[in-house]
Amino acid sequence: MSESKITKYAGKNAEVSWHGGLCIHIGECGRAKGDLFVGGRQPWCQPDIASNDQVQDVIMRCPSGALSVEFADGSRRETGRPENTISVAYNGPLFVRGELEIEGAPTDAPGLKFRAALCRCGHSKNKPFCDNSHESTGFRDSGAVGEAGEPNPESGGPLTIKPVKDGPLMVKGNVTISGGSGRISWTGEKVALCRCGASANKPLCDGSHKKTGFVSD
Repeated sequence: MSESKITKYAGKNAEVSWHGGLCIHIGECGRAKGDLFVGGRQPWCQPDIASNDQVQDVIMRCPSGALSVEFADGSRRETGRPENTISVAYNGPLFVRGELEIEGAPTDAPGLKFRAALCRCGHSKNKPFCDNSHESTGFRDSGAVGEAGEPNPESGGPLTIKPVKDGPLMVKGNVTISGGSGRISWTGEKVALCRCGASANKPLCDGSHKKTGFVSD
């Protein structure tokens, strides 16, 4: 994990934190309706401009966990979604949401308990998190998921993610995987996800990390 770059934006009712080491500039915050975040303005984020409901809504749109918020009255604490989901982005990362327990995740980024963008191209300098290296390295994968997993009547609960040294992401817990087309493709309780970028069965691991000499550190 890269060095923390945390900026706090304090208002009367809410304090927004931005973890620059996790941000991949998707733009959900800047494009959201309203003036909570305005590019080029100083400060960029002004919590007092929006209601608490609006602040929470925009923060929870952040897919990487870079943004989080703490309200002065202790209300509106973010909680995990009732269903754990992994979305495979077209030519991009794995977007994960739910009740997340990511091994080695920094403790100064509370958003990672619920939202994360995980590298699957193999080139991020911030593994296991995405840093947009897929763009500069020309990673290409449509996000199609060829396997269906196993029927799982359960949903929600803790989702543990363990980055195996020089290997895949081991995911345990009730989870649904959606492909790049948005189709719900896979359900189950345990899956190994490729993070070397070389699997012929993406997003699932097929052992290619051993052949390519993938190094996770």
